[in-house]
Amino acid sequence: MIDYLQMMKCPGTENRANEISEISRSLKALAKEFDCPVVALSQLNRELERRPNKRPINADLRDSGALEQDADLILFVYRDEVYNADTEHKGIAELILGKHRNGSLGTVRTAFIPQHTRFENLSASTWQGARA
Repeated sequence: MIDYLQMMKCPGTENRANEISEISRSLKALAKEFDCPVVALSQLNRELERRPNKRPINADLRDSGALEQDADLILFVYRDEVYNADTEHKGIAELILGKHRNGSLGTVRTAFIPQHTRFENLSASTWQGARA
């Protein structure tokens, strides 16, 4: 688990995009060599702040297109209450599957428990309300 990929350094690279690309390729090689998943958390660029729809997309990954290219799976978390204080979707998080090399894409709504920074399945009644 890499918490905050952009904190990693790679000596001998010309610019930040090349550095992140090299780190991304190295992590992919590590996963293949040891046949294990590598989870890397990344910041998003600020482009999404300028869009009316704040749900992140793959192009929002910060510093390099290599992250999108190398990843087998890209998962974003979106919470409407972060951008809209008066939303009717408080306590709901959307898990957005932006890339899945071996499966389908889509969005799953979950309950977000902020005091524990935890996600839970929505109850049937909450699920119905989240669809509105």
